[in-house]
Parts: sequence; structure tokens; C-alpha cells
Amino acid sequence: MAGTKNNHKNPQKLKYGMVGGGQDAFIGEVHRKAIALDGKAELVAGCFSRDFENTKKTGEMLGLDNQRLYPTFTDMFEKEGQRKDGIDFVVIVTPNNTHFPIAKSALEHAIYVVCDKPLTIKSSESEQLWRISDENDLLFCVTYTYTGYPMVKHMKKMIADGELGTIRFVNAEYPQEWLAKPIEKTGQKQSIWRTDPAQSGASNCVGDIGSHIENMVSYLTGLNIKSLCARLDTFVEGRILDDNASILVDYDQGAKGLYWSSQIAVGHDNGLRVRIYGSRGSLEWLQENPNYCRVSSLRQPTEIISRGRDPMNPLAEKASRVPAGHPEGYFEAFANIYSTFITALRKKISGAPLSDEDSDYPDIQDGLQGVKFIEKCVQSSQKGAVWVDF
Repeated sequence: MAGTKNNHKNPQKLKYGMVGGGQDAFIGEVHRKAIALDGKAELVAGCFSRDFENTKKTGEMLGLDNQRLYPTFTDMFEKEGQRKDGIDFVVIVTPNNTHFPIAKSALEHAIYVVCDKPLTIKSSESEQLWRISDENDLLFCVTYTYTGYPMVKHMKKMIADGELGTIRFVNAEYPQEWLAKPIEKTGQKQSIWRTDPAQSGASNCVGDIGSHIENMVSYLTGLNIKSLCARLDTFVEGRILDDNASILVDYDQGAKGLYWSSQIAVGHDNGLRVRIYGSRGSLEWLQENPNYCRVSSLRQPTEIISRGRDPMNPLAEKASRVPAGHPEGYFEAFANIYSTFITALRKKISGAPLSDEDSDYPDIQDGLQGVKFIEKCVQSSQKGAVWVDF
């Protein structure tokens, strides 16, 4: 394996490449716009599609040098690795089943990685990526977006400071309606690959949105899952993978949890909601109204904390971008994940020490835990919704 690149003694703007995210793709454009918000990194290379014509058209649309558009990701990693101005990191925004070979190849070329979730479709693959990145000291980010919201960071600190007392129960849900009908049969691109086990893996609903619940609860509370009992449902006729899931959770410190994720919940757009109940108080946060958090304490009036108006901890304040009352949401949360990762990477490349704050982004261990969660849910459901150790 090649040694870690160090092309920038005092890096200001890093260079990145992208695999996936070609014309008509959704999430690739989200990543590009989120990175561009802070101007800390510049897209310079890409393999945007398995169709090289699509890659060339996407590169032209983005104003890239056609010499840095590549027919395969291995071609990009090899040639970019030979350039003095080659990419510092790669963003992987492809279907789930391709994450592993792309990320592995990038790491083997000493290129840092940002990968969309879930990290891989098998925990054994995630473990292999973790070993390679750890052995070669390569930073690796997995884009669990919702931990980038300022209010989430404030809630995390409140829980860590003991304001809720001992955590007793977690109730989290993520309902959507977009797969209430078999739209994969109409040619809708996102639904086709997400409902295909060959591309999505063993789970659709838990893998796609249930994994966000697991990551959010883990980030907020620091609780570790001891065991779980999951029932994965497939309601739409002809569909192979799950489109609804109910999951009971036992945590290692005695707390209990109940998760619900659904893509057939008519009337819901993107309703990620988290409720944390402790011995002295509780918190409630809804992704569709992310600037506000409901706080309840024993023998105290319930209050609503407002991002931008009310004091928050320094990490949350730093992540807040616009004045009170102005909507701040998905793109900004994505940008906060990238801003933290890129700042850490700039320090890494220049040899500067990293602080705890620099590590406040979802990393490869979070990605590995997410894949294990998906596997355990599938295992439990296939055995008849029985309890399984995590």
C-alpha cells in the first residue's frame, strides 16, 4: 500500500473526487452542495457513473477538466494517486453493494474516504475496511446526516451533563410514505435499487432509514445495544425487502428502547423523531422541525428550546449558521458533517494534533455498528421476531 499522501504543507482548500452522483442521481448533488457551503474542499475529479458518457456529461456540467473524468473508480484512484495535485479524499455515493470495493480500493491507494450509509452490506466487509483504515491511519467518514443538526449537538451535551438523570427509555421513529405503492415497477430510479436485495443488501427499510435511528440514539445517549427483537414487514405486494419495521431494544445500562421505521406510512414525509426519557426529565426532537427541542423536567414547566434564540453549548453554537427564526436544515446539517471532517483532515495532512471536537463526525466505527444493527434486525426477524444478542 502506498503511504499517506501529504501534498499540502499548509492545506487551505482540499481536493476531492466523487464516485457516483451522475446526472439524474439525487444524493450526489446533495453532497456536492453541502461541501460547497463552506468552501473548504473543491471537486476536481470524478467517476460519476458506470456509463462513461454520463460521467463525461456530468463532469462537463460541473466544469471539471475532462482529463480528470474516469471510466472506473480504480482508474481514478491510480491516476489521481500519481498526480502531485491529486485528490485528498473521495466521496462515495453509489448503491449499497458497491460501497465496499470502492472504499477498499481508495484506502489501498492512501485516499481518505467519505461514504454514504450504510457503510457496506455485510459487517465482515465493514470490519475489513476498519482494519485497513486503522492500520494506515486514514480518516473515514460515514454520512449519517442528522447528527449534524445544531440542536442534536445541544441535546447530546444536555444528556452527557446528566440533565435528564439516568436514561430509562428511548422512543424513536422514522416514518415515510414514499414506498406506499410499488413505484419500483414504474422505473423510479431510487426505489428500483433500494428494493433490490442484490443492490441494497438484506434490508431496505431498516438499512435505509432504521439505521439512522440507531446512529442518532447512539450519538445522543452513548447507550450501547445489548440485545434486540425485530419484526421486519413487507406490505406492498410483490416487494421482496422490508418496507416497515418494529424493533425492541435493551441497552447495556438497563435502559429500554422502541424503534419504528416505515416507508409505507401514508401522511408522513421524512418524520424522524427522537424522544429520550430519563429519571429527571425528557427531550423530544423532530427532524422536520429541527430548530426546536421540547424539554420537560420533574416539577418544572415544559419548555421549548429555540436554535438561534436560546443559549446553547459551544459545539452547537458553532454548528448554527443562520439567525433565529430562519429555517436551518438538511443541507446545513450535511455541511456540518463535512466541515468537521475536512477540518480534521486538513490538520491530519499538515501534521497538527486533532482535538475531541475534530472527531465530532460519524466515523467508520459508527458505520460498522450500523451494519451490525441491520444484520441483527434481519436475523431476529427471520427467526420469528426473537431476541438476539447484539
